[in-house]
Amino acid sequence: MHSLAQILLMLLDFVWFILIAHIIMSWLISFNVLNTHQPLVAQLWYALQRLLEPIYAPIRRMLPPMAGLDFTPLIVIFAIHALRIVITNNLY
Repeated sequence: MHSLAQILLMLLDFVWFILIAHIIMSWLISFNVLNTHQPLVAQLWYALQRLLEPIYAPIRRMLPPMAGLDFTPLIVIFAIHALRIVITNNLY
């Protein structure tokens, strides 16, 4: 049981890392630091979008439109942190 919890925590850490990379990359694209016409940037952006869209889609359906602001990554960060707390508290 202990090793299963560690694997779940490792997967949550991986998703958290991908999520932070997506957030930072979206800011850099928004402020024109990165250009999506460059092949490497476009491939990275497409890969991050494909990885995170299955997580974002159900949350975006529940949230009302907020004038161009997307709070979905923030909600996912809170959910990951809550899952980590639940897993670590039930481990011991």
